[in-house]
Amino acid sequence: MNGLIAAISTAWGESGISVVRVSGKGSRDLVDGFFRGGVSLGETPPRFMRNGFITDNDGAEIDEVLAVWFREPKSYTGEEMAEIQCHGGTVAARRCLERCISLGARMALPGEFTRRAFMNGRIDLAQAESVLGIIRARSDRSLRSAAKCLQGSLSARVKKIDEELLELSALGEASLDYPEEDIPTLEMDFFIKGLSKTGEKIRTLLSSARSGRFLREGVRVAIAGRPNVGKSSLMNAFLQESRSIVTSLPGTTRDIIEEVITHKGIPLRLVDTAGIRLPKDPAEQEGVERAREAVQKSDIRVWVIDGSEPLSDDDLALSTSLQGTCHVVALNKSDLPQAVNVTDIIKILPGADVRVISTVSGEGIESLKDLIVLSSAGITSMDEDLNTTERQITEMSMALDLVINTMDSLTAGAPVDTALETLSEARSCLGRIIGVDADESLMEKVFSSFCIGK
Repeated sequence: MNGLIAAISTAWGESGISVVRVSGKGSRDLVDGFFRGGVSLGETPPRFMRNGFITDNDGAEIDEVLAVWFREPKSYTGEEMAEIQCHGGTVAARRCLERCISLGARMALPGEFTRRAFMNGRIDLAQAESVLGIIRARSDRSLRSAAKCLQGSLSARVKKIDEELLELSALGEASLDYPEEDIPTLEMDFFIKGLSKTGEKIRTLLSSARSGRFLREGVRVAIAGRPNVGKSSLMNAFLQESRSIVTSLPGTTRDIIEEVITHKGIPLRLVDTAGIRLPKDPAEQEGVERAREAVQKSDIRVWVIDGSEPLSDDDLALSTSLQGTCHVVALNKSDLPQAVNVTDIIKILPGADVRVISTVSGEGIESLKDLIVLSSAGITSMDEDLNTTERQITEMSMALDLVINTMDSLTAGAPVDTALETLSEARSCLGRIIGVDADESLMEKVFSSFCIGK
């Protein structure tokens, strides 16, 4: 992670401008090696832009640009940096980058600029991951959430919990340092109650993180049902365009079709699946197997029923598979005479949330989207302070389990030192969220998902 690095930080292709970024000690002098303006960057205060031209090896002008440099630590990476804004287009940006490489920089690795910001202490690991959340935001709420995490909202909550665990650990350590002065029963009760309160805070944080994950990654919604009940028509109604093929012939959809919409600020990753029934040919069999896999992997399932026909054996079989999962029911074709009502559905799937809809008239479509968001999140509103990753949620879950194990072991009379070892593991989980205990494999996992130039 040493030396000068360079990369094109804007998207590849034609655009108004392209930004070439250089980071590391000597960035300013490197750019001055091929930047020709009225005043060099070396004679320019940091953060002031200069207009000029970049030149090739022979001194010929390549492009008119704006150039700026940043003094450490007041830069994105926390070290000396320079940026060149050239005209958009693949050739100009590539030639600019090539000049940087020829003068001593190397090509930056994916996420290396942000990784340097973390290594230089400008941001912690949770903030670094929020950068990717901003880049991939699909809604205003997701963007606001990621921006708050970049400002440290998630990190502050994690650090507060870690401080409480540290104080409780110190209390337990006192009994080990002074064994002749056993912790009184009342003090041990206080210790366990303290763990219980901290555990509740982790549980609350975890609940918010799980719902906040939908802001970052979207809710994966599988539209399932037997053939010809209107799954593809529902997909098209959600998208307000003809994305899925709709015919009167059952089994038209043979593959998975996936699109993303945003509803109430939450990205919904819609998956239109093949009709689930006993397949009639190898192609349909493959489609049904993919449909079952998509249903299994989804955050929520929308079971579409043709309300104009009596429930079939295929319907009943699918209702059985949905039990114990997060699901809602769309009773479709309300514009036709009805053969099935909401009561019939609840009899075979007790407690189901049902919406009566028509993909032809649009009845119930908005209400169904509201239900999908609320059912998948499990709450009435998203916690906009948490734009979390699956990795962070896993660490929180492990920390909570370890705190619970610590309480259980102390209550059962286990030695204090054994309980404190478990508590230390819980603190390590929290530390990995913000990068206190980040090893090389964790760093690689986090930053390899970034694009080059960020």
